[in-house]
Amino acid sequence: MKWVYVAAGILLFVKMLMEANPDPEALMPIVETVVQESGVPNAVSGIIFRNRLYDTIFEVVVFTIAIMGANFLLTNERPFCTIYHFTDRPSIILARLGATIAALVGIELGIRGHLSPGGGFAAGVAGGTAIGLVAITASSEWMQAIYKRWHASKWEKVSALVFIVLSVITLWGFELPHGELGTLFSGGILPLLNFLVAIKVALGSWAVLLVFIHYRGLL
Repeated sequence: MKWVYVAAGILLFVKMLMEANPDPEALMPIVETVVQESGVPNAVSGIIFRNRLYDTIFEVVVFTIAIMGANFLLTNERPFCTIYHFTDRPSIILARLGATIAALVGIELGIRGHLSPGGGFAAGVAGGTAIGLVAITASSEWMQAIYKRWHASKWEKVSALVFIVLSVITLWGFELPHGELGTLFSGGILPLLNFLVAIKVALGSWAVLLVFIHYRGLL
């Protein structure tokens, strides 16, 4: 039956090549409409946090369930005895430099994601990358102590709950004034939703990293 699947794949590929490409000029009114209704220049953010907000809510919920699943599945396992991380100075410096750059990119995407390409999920991934780079250059006890000192677990849950509440309010039709298009404080509630997603993804990535380091010994 393999040849049937190969033939079907080839036919599907040919069909995709034969599809007519949409006229870019025909798509411009759609983009302009999204920008006008959402109040943000980044039409992608307008679609994610307004037109398809239902999808975004469940994406946040799925990410939360994934973090809970990682903790649940590894809780009964025996912690790894040896935790590996970089010890040579050049690797530590390069990793910390990369972490600083990733953190700055994450903050910029979280604050200005509604104005330029990027968004909350990309900002959270950048923040998680920064935390991961620090984690492979420091002791797990130090990372765990910082995680508990700043109550990162609570902030992660609070950001998810606040995001869901604000999303429900938005879906009911209550919106803040859009403000001036293209400015930092524009788009109504969209920038806040964007920033909450960034916090949620970054702190959730931190939680998963600590779990895998504790029970696997190596990222």
